[in-house]
Amino acid sequence: MTTPKIRNGLCLEVNPEGCERNTRAQIHKTHAQTNADKNVYAPLKSVLVLGASGGYGLASRIIAAFGYHAQTLGVSFEREPEPGRDGTPGWYNNLAFDAEAKAANLKSATLNADAFSNATRELVARCVGALPASTCHEFLPFDLVVYSLASPVRTDPETGETYRSAIKPIGNAHTATTVDFVTGAMKSVTIPPATDDEIRATIKVMGGEDWLLWMRFLRDRNLLADNAKTVAFSYIGPACTQGIYRHGTLGKAKEDLEATAALIARETQTAAFVSINKALVTRASAVIPAMPPYIAALYKVMKAKGLHEGCLEQAARLFRERLYTADGVVPVDAQGRIRLDDWEMRDDVQSETMELLAAMTSENAFSTTDLEGYKNDFFALHGF
Repeated sequence: MTTPKIRNGLCLEVNPEGCERNTRAQIHKTHAQTNADKNVYAPLKSVLVLGASGGYGLASRIIAAFGYHAQTLGVSFEREPEPGRDGTPGWYNNLAFDAEAKAANLKSATLNADAFSNATRELVARCVGALPASTCHEFLPFDLVVYSLASPVRTDPETGETYRSAIKPIGNAHTATTVDFVTGAMKSVTIPPATDDEIRATIKVMGGEDWLLWMRFLRDRNLLADNAKTVAFSYIGPACTQGIYRHGTLGKAKEDLEATAALIARETQTAAFVSINKALVTRASAVIPAMPPYIAALYKVMKAKGLHEGCLEQAARLFRERLYTADGVVPVDAQGRIRLDDWEMRDDVQSETMELLAAMTSENAFSTTDLEGYKNDFFALHGF
């Protein structure tokens, strides 16, 4: 495989066929699991996925559609291909999903639109058959709303002000060790502390405000089914990542997201949850110092123990063992959060991961950790 161009942790190329192939592989895996497990079904008819084109959003949509036979409406904002320029990976993921859903006679539609805008909310409303102006496949009111937006930029629909998130520590500069997952070279990176404006902007982009706006809108338009649920995604992680993650601007945004779940439940009478998921290779985690070496070490330990999960496996466990249990009870921690990071945070997993991190150098990064697995997962996000 020719190594795609990488700059500052970002992949500058896309393999369209590879993106579609990877999405189809996840769908076929879910088909096989569904056929093998007759207990996978739940009373799930209609699902809205906000941020449906990759990661946990795409995985949740696949599980809902091909595991539970639900109709799914996906929203994501992707760049279309044009002469001489490929589209974004999510564009091709969505194409593959809709094609497979059509072949399986599953109702699906994908809106390529800015999920932060009021105009997109109106588009979603017009897709629900309960409304006189329905124009988009006439979806049923939603049993489940999956909120999985990961954009670094958001424009407030009320004020028109645009905010950009910043991945920075709070209070003091933070020094972390990161790794070039192509070469294995390790280096120390120091990140200056965020300003108050950067903290506020990150919360505006990645916190719970937009999730709340969506749930209020869906409630006010009667677009939620009886006993509807909604879930958003978050992360906590170990001490070695918290200086730049949980104790930084991202952590403030995630705290706001988690607090919003309780507000949504009170205001909309909808069961609202934040799922704390495991560390995985994503387009976002690749640019967060400390995350690549930690994930590479974690992968080696969890794979050796038979505990490793990707987005699809995490989503399957979220549906089967958390949101839709046999007794109807959603197991949560003391703060009301779903914990899908439970295997990652096991004492034995963490102690062994820290041992590998301590031994990791530029010379042995690939042999000490699963940096090769990290690299493969990163390239797979772009179809390579």
